[in-house]
Amino acid sequence: MTRPSVRPEPMRKTFANPYLLLTLTALFWSGNMVVGRGVHEAVPPFALAFWRWTLALACVAPLALPHLRTQWPVVRRHWKALVVLGLLGVGGFNTLVYIGLHSTTATNAAILNSFIPIMTIALAFLLLGRRIGALEGAGVAVSLAGVAMIVGRGDLGTLLAFSLNRGDLWLLAAVLVWGLYTVGLHWRPPIHPMLLFAACAVVGLTALAPFYAWELANGQRIEMSPQALAAIVYVGIFPGFLGHVLYNAGVAAVGPNQGSLFIHLMPVFGTLLAAVFLDERPYWYHFAGMALILTGIFLTTRYRRA
Repeated sequence: MTRPSVRPEPMRKTFANPYLLLTLTALFWSGNMVVGRGVHEAVPPFALAFWRWTLALACVAPLALPHLRTQWPVVRRHWKALVVLGLLGVGGFNTLVYIGLHSTTATNAAILNSFIPIMTIALAFLLLGRRIGALEGAGVAVSLAGVAMIVGRGDLGTLLAFSLNRGDLWLLAAVLVWGLYTVGLHWRPPIHPMLLFAACAVVGLTALAPFYAWELANGQRIEMSPQALAAIVYVGIFPGFLGHVLYNAGVAAVGPNQGSLFIHLMPVFGTLLAAVFLDERPYWYHFAGMALILTGIFLTTRYRRA
């Protein structure tokens, strides 16, 4: 895959603050993990992924279609890049997450999800030759320590007792897929961001359709209820449509290494959402972990400004 000679217009001309976009992405995706686990018995994984991206495509289509006529030659010329990005970012990652959430705990999911920035940095080095600076590396390490503080509840023994099950293996595959997608955005075609997202959604849905049909043929159907319908609407609009658009824009501005680091905010938002909506009391290790995560992100953003 070769890098196109013409690059898209810099994201900063469209959005004022890429760090805000990445923070909102982490907020929306935190809710995605909670919802995916909460409805796993009522909504099969391929059904949730299929209808999530169907709704997201319905949201982005009116914004993408005006650009299709003028930019169709570019889409056709870079169809291979769009297929790869669509299979990874739309068809692959969240489907693997939803499958994994059927047989693993939310704590394990949070731990494994926190390895996405490390995976992305490793892949960026291998595929792009992009090295990490000392300050940036320190930021990643401090932020990861904050994640460990939260998911381990301030107890080293909890982390040492961590073990993998079948669901965790699916989540590890998802981590690899999302790292590849984030690095793959380096080769994104020079088209409008909404058209890019719509094209990826079409590819992803095309790949998901046979698996969804297989799921239906095996009698795995959605147990429709207000909760299941609300879950599908949420994952389609917020993590699906808005999360994907904001993440693409943020990574385009700050690069894959720093963009993926904001995923470490998910345990922070998960704690806050649980306190607000589930009336769960936060403890000292939550605040200590939040402080470490925010410190790590501050260090990496300082690296970029330097």
